Amino acid sequence: MSQKLSLQERPESNEEDDRKVRRREKNRVAAQRSRKKQTQKADKLHEEYESLEQENTSLKREIVKLTDEMKHLSEVLKDHEKICPLLHCTMNFVTVPRPDALASCLPR
Repeated sequence: MSQKLSLQERPESNEEDDRKVRRREKNRVAAQRSRKKQTQKADKLHEEYESLEQENTSLKREIVKLTDEMKHLSEVLKDHEKICPLLHCTMNFVTVPRPDALASCLPR
């Protein structure tokens, strides 16, 4: 009789084993999918990082270029202010300049 009981338990055991195998396989596939998704996310973040680094470098170069241009133009303006007759003309303090008065400030 103990053999009979053992035989009856076996089919249930086989079913449980099959369920365990299916569950493990399903879990293995899910874990692979999760790892793949995580890797893709990390790759995407790395690409975005690289792109932002390039943009940052480009913007820093542009800042240097524009700063140099601003310094140059400031010097040009400073030099021009020294010789500009309009800045030294007393007529600049008149609220409404007349064309003939303005003409007197210009070099001939």
